[in-house]
Amino acid sequence: MRTSLQSLAGHRYLLGFGFLLAFLSGSGQTYFISLFGGELRQAFALSNAEFGGLYSAATLASGVLVIWLGRGVDQLPLPLFTTGVMAGAALGAVMLAVAPGALWLVPAFLLLRLCGQGLMMHVAQTTIGRRVTTARGTAIGAVTLGLPSGEALLPALAVALMAAFGWRGSWWVVAALLLVVALPACLLLLRQHARLPTPLSAAGGDDASSSPPTAAPVPDWTRAAVLRDARFYRILPALLAPPFLITALFFHQVPIATAKGWSLAWVSTAFVVFALAHVSALALSGTLADRIGAPRLLRLYLLPMLAALLVLGFMRGDAAAMLYLGLTGTSVGAAGTLMGALWPELYGIRHLGAIRAMAHGAMVLSTAAAPVLIGVLLDAGVGVPGLSVALAGYVVVAILLIPPVRALTARDPGGQVSG
Repeated sequence: MRTSLQSLAGHRYLLGFGFLLAFLSGSGQTYFISLFGGELRQAFALSNAEFGGLYSAATLASGVLVIWLGRGVDQLPLPLFTTGVMAGAALGAVMLAVAPGALWLVPAFLLLRLCGQGLMMHVAQTTIGRRVTTARGTAIGAVTLGLPSGEALLPALAVALMAAFGWRGSWWVVAALLLVVALPACLLLLRQHARLPTPLSAAGGDDASSSPPTAAPVPDWTRAAVLRDARFYRILPALLAPPFLITALFFHQVPIATAKGWSLAWVSTAFVVFALAHVSALALSGTLADRIGAPRLLRLYLLPMLAALLVLGFMRGDAAAMLYLGLTGTSVGAAGTLMGALWPELYGIRHLGAIRAMAHGAMVLSTAAAPVLIGVLLDAGVGVPGLSVALAGYVVVAILLIPPVRALTARDPGGQVSG
């Protein structure tokens, strides 16, 4: 334990770098961009479906490009790649600030989603995963806390910026903060880390070069074998539910809040509850996954999301916003643990990157489709209660599709149960 803490202390600047990037990825996250949705729709005379379609196109393109451009973190010096990512996000903010027409939103959203939501998190997690071997899980968990921290603070910042500078001026400020404040801070943290002595691993070797354990607790499946496994398709809807639902609901949170009688200021305040629930669920779900196994947790973690949808649809008053976002944050936090813990338990670790890339592609497709699908329903006159019932139905079906726990025990690629 002491060795682990000493190793993490030796990586304190690197952890700060990763946390800051995770926090800053909020500039490209749906919960932040969608707060400007009302102003953007009004400025460019867009319907909910049209606005969602532009955003979905940019999201889909960014998801494809992340898979290709993400290799740069392996091939280029980390400060150089980080500079490119931050500059790309800032350019997206500038393009949004000066957008002369609706089509201009697509490249602006693309850069924000690609460099903010995609590559900033990719750099943060890849860097920590590669350079920290002792207490790696604890290190990644600490860095990931940057996400809920952004969820707690950035919505209020967006509302304040719009009140002070308008929506165009707000994005000029975001660009300036990324280039003038955040980028120098990231580069300074990397320089400070480089000056530290190389931490030692528990085995007494160089932590940066020590190899992680390679023994797989279950047989290693190839991606082709996984594609032939019916379990993959039965659990995928449950894993896609949180990103699909929060993208759909957060992107259209302005019309939803209007229908519920919530002000944007109140919604931004309620996001603090979402962030607190997110953090709590990240910690608790990790312990639960260790104790009961990720397959059992898979059958439980969507229940708060289901309750959140019912609250959104049928509970009135400002308190409903707090409860809805708190329950949603609980499932989202647990999802963060499951996406890391479930695949190794089912399919081993040798081809884990290829398998997770497959799941990531499915997630990108679902989040790209979510805004336009919900926009079509809203434009068709479907109210918040009807929308909530439809989405709750999806969650119920996803839960029912999950195979029994005994069927989720590891099997070899030939279909036989291990051991």
